[in-house]
Amino acid sequence: MKLYQIEASNFETFFGTAENPIARDVTIIAQTPSNDAFLLLSKDAQDGLALKASVPDGFDFTYCQEWGLTINDAVVDRVVLDLRRKAYGTWESQLEKIYDDGIDSWKVDGAAVKAKFPK
Repeated sequence: MKLYQIEASNFETFFGTAENPIARDVTIIAQTPSNDAFLLLSKDAQDGLALKASVPDGFDFTYCQEWGLTINDAVVDRVVLDLRRKAYGTWESQLEKIYDDGIDSWKVDGAAVKAKFPK
């Protein structure tokens, strides 16, 4: 997944308004204390946003506050793994999928998760 920065001034242009939202397949993971910029993760390229090679200074982690406020590249990697884990679901739900729909269906679902959340 790729790390992007969006400025608050561009937020409405990118996400739309409450009346006319624009659906985006992104996850916001951090913000500046003044809320003037945000970091987000996306599998797909996002035009108009600044692609970041690593986490810039000045951001507080917001994805899972139980993990603390510090954000760095290792925390971003942990978020990607967490998103992937959540997309797979529990072992019980995966076994139920295999039992109900067969192993081939389960493999297709697994491939879709891997495509959505690449390493």
